[in-house]
Amino acid sequence: MFDPVITAIGPIKAGKLRGLGVTTAQPIEALPDLPPIGEFVPGFEGTGFQGICAPKGTPTAIVSFLNKEINAVLADPTIKTRLGDFGVDPFATSPAEFGKFIVGFTEKWAKVIRAAGLKGVP
Repeated sequence: MFDPVITAIGPIKAGKLRGLGVTTAQPIEALPDLPPIGEFVPGFEGTGFQGICAPKGTPTAIVSFLNKEINAVLADPTIKTRLGDFGVDPFATSPAEFGKFIVGFTEKWAKVIRAAGLKGVP
């Protein structure tokens, strides 16, 4: 099965689930014994992301404030370590850069969906 690291890491570390590999391009620090699947299937990488967004039209001052505070939390060593324990590698960025990331992520997976001929996917 494919499962997000954050939900699989506990059972893997407890020996209740045997991890075979990770879908990230690089090994995950929290699961150093699991190789990236790309080592066996060249070019394979399949990751997701989570982010914090605000409704369109949110005042720039509010977006800037939230971005500054969220990035400060993500830079905190205690938070970074705790997220790393769950296999999460946070990336703090600007709203514009995050928007570009989302566009690129969407374009990448849209190509995969089209290439696979999947139907019924919005």
